[in-house]
Amino acid sequence: MNPFSYTRPEAVADALNDIGQQPNAKFIGGGTNLIDLMKVNVEHPTHLVDVNHLPLGDITELPDGGLRLGASVTNADTAWHPLVEERYPLLSKTILAGASPQLRNMATNGGNLFQRTRCYYFYDAQMSCNKRQPGSGCPAINGYNRIHAIVGMDKAECQNPNSKTACIATHPSDMCVALAALEAVVRVTGPNGDRSIPMADFHRLPDTDPQRDNTLEPGELVTSIDLPAKGFPKHFTYVKLRDRSSYAFALVSVAVGLEMDDNGTITEARIAMGGVAHKPWRKSEAEQLLIGKPATDETFRAAAESLLDGAVGFGHNTFKIELGKRAIVRALQEAIS
Repeated sequence: MNPFSYTRPEAVADALNDIGQQPNAKFIGGGTNLIDLMKVNVEHPTHLVDVNHLPLGDITELPDGGLRLGASVTNADTAWHPLVEERYPLLSKTILAGASPQLRNMATNGGNLFQRTRCYYFYDAQMSCNKRQPGSGCPAINGYNRIHAIVGMDKAECQNPNSKTACIATHPSDMCVALAALEAVVRVTGPNGDRSIPMADFHRLPDTDPQRDNTLEPGELVTSIDLPAKGFPKHFTYVKLRDRSSYAFALVSVAVGLEMDDNGTITEARIAMGGVAHKPWRKSEAEQLLIGKPATDETFRAAAESLLDGAVGFGHNTFKIELGKRAIVRALQEAIS
């Protein structure tokens, strides 16, 4: 591990000052991903700013009926919080499907947003990787790509053997899939003041900058995640398909929240997928196919086809296309029951 300096500010203004004064500085919360990447020589921060002592460790109710999750609150404390369990059981269930109890006790809400891909090639500093070293190539496309993306990439770039921007990595977070389905808002502060970023706009697809995972500007700090009043407490589920039943990342996951009338007709629908793209995957067109329709397998299959329309496999991960469609149908079936 490379040497680095360390500070532990107790005020947000001091944290922003620290991050701005040091070259290649990073914020650190629980460190459950960043430290691992430092150990394998993928991340090389010269300075760490510990944000655990900032006043960002509370969960509070909002005037509009929503809930504000402090960035420094641990995943475990969030999942087991009475208001989260009552109003946002989808989020609670999704968090508890991720990692292990030990990691959830350390990992923070803010840090969860910044998890980096678990692509084998990204983690191997000896391999080329456009996400780690832009312009070096993407060996996953023609390599062992079982865990990789099937949607959200530039297909033409992925077919170009000399592409300097192609990337088929997937975003690993479970929590972020639920946040996408709930249409959460990420609140940040930085050198230019405060701003709010809808969850749909927080993470990026590869495009021409595969090394950029999110839309934060340099020096910005996540202060909280705001949940809207609607939490789908009656009809929800999170289906996570993985190689083993615990402590494994999703091959495919599906978060669903539904509103239904007394006749069994779907009046509102949210579907987000994990394990299939560079970011939690949603398509409003697929959700619209459910609204006003009866909760039948035929309706569900139509939504599944739409959500993964245009999906492409790269050999080892081609099975994810059909698996993903079946997972969507299964999740919708579970959500209505």
